[in-house]
This record gives sequence, C-alpha cells and structure tokens, in this order.
Amino acid sequence: MIHAVLTIDDIPSKNTRAIVDYLVSKNIKALMFAVGSWNGESRDNAIYALKNGMIVGNHSFTHPHFSSLTREEAVEEIEKNEEFLDCLYKEAGVGRRFRPFRFPYGDKGGDNKEFLQEYLKTKGFNKVKDTKIPYPWWHEQGLDRDIDTYWTFDFEEYNIRPGSGFTAEDCWKKIEDPAPSNGSPLLADGAYHLLLLHAHDETDALYPDYYKHFIDRLLEEGVVFEEPEFFG
Repeated sequence: MIHAVLTIDDIPSKNTRAIVDYLVSKNIKALMFAVGSWNGESRDNAIYALKNGMIVGNHSFTHPHFSSLTREEAVEEIEKNEEFLDCLYKEAGVGRRFRPFRFPYGDKGGDNKEFLQEYLKTKGFNKVKDTKIPYPWWHEQGLDRDIDTYWTFDFEEYNIRPGSGFTAEDCWKKIEDPAPSNGSPLLADGAYHLLLLHAHDETDALYPDYYKHFIDRLLEEGVVFEEPEFFG
C-alpha cells in the first residue's frame, strides 16, 4: 500500500477554488502554501481553501530564492507573510493551529541555512510529521531534522509552459518511473510520500484539470491520502 500527504504550492491562484472543490469531493485534506504578494483578485480563493478544511502555510511574501537574500531580508519575507496569513485566517473565521513553512524552489538559504532553521524553530513554526518516510536519502540529507516542509515526490507540472519542451507526458513518465533521478518512486509498494503539486493557472491553461488527472490516477492505484500532521 502507498500512503501520501498532498502539498500544493503557490496559492492563491484563480484555479485554487476549483482545486479545493475537487479535493473536498475526494475527501483529501491538503497542506497549501501561500505567497502573500500574489493574493490580488484571488485572495478570496485562499479564504475559501481555509473555510473548506485546507491548511495554509507560509511560502514567503514574494517567492524569492532565499540563498540570494541577507538574513534580514529572509526574515522579513517570512514575517511579512505571517502577517498576511494571520489576516487570512481571521477573515476566514478559522483558528490557526499550525505554522508550517516551505522555502520557494526548495532553496533553504545557502550559507544562511542553519540560521534560518534555528529561526523557524525558535519562532514556533511547525514541522510536518515525517517519521513514516522510509527513504535513506531523507535522513542522509538531514531533511528529518529541518523544520521547513520539503517533499519526496515532485510532479514537476510547473514545467509545462509554451516552448519549454516539457509536456504532460513527461509528468506521466515520472509518475511511472521506478527509479526517478530526484526523490523516490511514486508507485512503489510501501511508499510514503510528501507530494508536491502547484496551483498554477498557466499549467491549467495548457493541461486543463491537471491536478485531477494526476490525483485520480493515484487513487486508482490505491494511494491513501493522509491528513497532514505536525510536531509541536
């Protein structure tokens, strides 16, 4: 059997509401990561996600590469987005129980990595429970100790763009790949995954309902989607 926790980056987007409706129909509770400066006309969709049981975490305020920032700039990115998220939860009328954080691009800050991990720890950010992840590389890379939320399988659907040469077929090949170059095989018996999808309108325009296609396939394979749990 395969178990997974679904994480979705880059809300709020125009398609966030449709993604939430689909997840609710499948009884899947996802951990969604929001970028504060992108809220614009889609702000209500982030509130909709909260009202419908999704957990919304911090994905920075402007989605930068953290390795290009000073310590002060990095902290400002996180704290400014915390203010945005506090307002979202308040507007949604939902109590904010957990404060997970994900670095954009998985960029943990370069030379400032240890400083940022300690910052996240002392500021009470919540680590996603990862004790069921069986992969040696997860521990070898210290991901079991890091506070931020990383992933074990990335669908890479964000690469589907005009002229990129990357298509939906490439995503399907990775889903089927028994030995991917990054992460661990998705459809291996006994697998446990932190899955990464993105809420991108650009992807939806080129591959409509991409998230439905991928998740429906996983459900057909018997993947059990678990509710995100946290330490602390």
